[in-house]
Amino acid sequence: MKRIGIFGGSFNPPHMGHVNSLQTVLKKMGLDRIHVVPSNQNPLKVQVEGPTPQQREEMIRLAMSSYGDAFFIDDREIRRGGVSYTIDTLKEFRKDHAAENLFLIIGADNLESFHEWKDYKKILTEANLIVTTRPGFEIPTSVEEMPEFLRDLVEEADFNFIELKTGRSVQFLTLSDVEVSSSDIRKKLRSGRPVQKELPLSVESYIKEQGLYRPLGDRIGDYRKFVDFCANVLFERKGINVRGFDLRPTTSPTEFALVASGTSTRHASALAENVIARVKEEYNVHPQGVEGMDEGRWVVIDYGSLIVHLFYDFVRHEYALENLWKDGKDLGLKDPHPA
Repeated sequence: MKRIGIFGGSFNPPHMGHVNSLQTVLKKMGLDRIHVVPSNQNPLKVQVEGPTPQQREEMIRLAMSSYGDAFFIDDREIRRGGVSYTIDTLKEFRKDHAAENLFLIIGADNLESFHEWKDYKKILTEANLIVTTRPGFEIPTSVEEMPEFLRDLVEEADFNFIELKTGRSVQFLTLSDVEVSSSDIRKKLRSGRPVQKELPLSVESYIKEQGLYRPLGDRIGDYRKFVDFCANVLFERKGINVRGFDLRPTTSPTEFALVASGTSTRHASALAENVIARVKEEYNVHPQGVEGMDEGRWVVIDYGSLIVHLFYDFVRHEYALENLWKDGKDLGLKDPHPA
């Protein structure tokens, strides 16, 4: 009756934080094996420009290749295709393993949004949770301190261990790793900054060989025309007060910025969705990163030399972002099809 860990993720790219956390969890939790499961498509993330699922699988395989047979790169979600749901993966594991011997490993940030996962209550009957945290993270010591969705499921809580009414458990494990994220590494790779401290050498070499995480400039071409294209999408979708700025005369990390408002948070998110879809259709590129899509208060779409900021109009006035760009040039964008 082996104790099996399951650690899923995009691994875009896999970094030393992933490697170190897996080693720590294996040792401290007494697991016999950890299945590292690269996702095919994360249902809670907008697709961004980057490697194929098969390339991400190869990178995590390279990252873990020198750490023994206790780590198994499991490609079942990629083979299954489509959107990757953890509950579907756990149902497959349950064909061969009892629930008490399965341990789903997630970060503390994922615990906060765990209630958004498909059939999250069912997940908590099919496997135990191991929640990895960073130094400074306050482990809940009472039911009142736990995420709201979890409170009704608690049978008993004792320091870093929670026994659930489902028969499963949640255990918190503090990691001492330096904070590192895949999104920050992607930005460094695209700007040519060093990443040798964050990436295993084998992964860094593979990225160079495959030409991954290159700037979007070669595919987008003329960014000034690209600004007009994105602005016209916003005008078509009734974006409010669409403005563009040439930031090349400034010290801004990007060359151009677009800002527009929606009449609601839903409208702001819809504006972002339309920009992303139309750019993919016209230029065949995904953004390098997207933030804030779920809430819609302030959505940021990163296209490298162009950053698109979309606000719920009330929030836009609160932040007055345009004041930061007063040294840039206002492009004086006009709606090509005014009402």
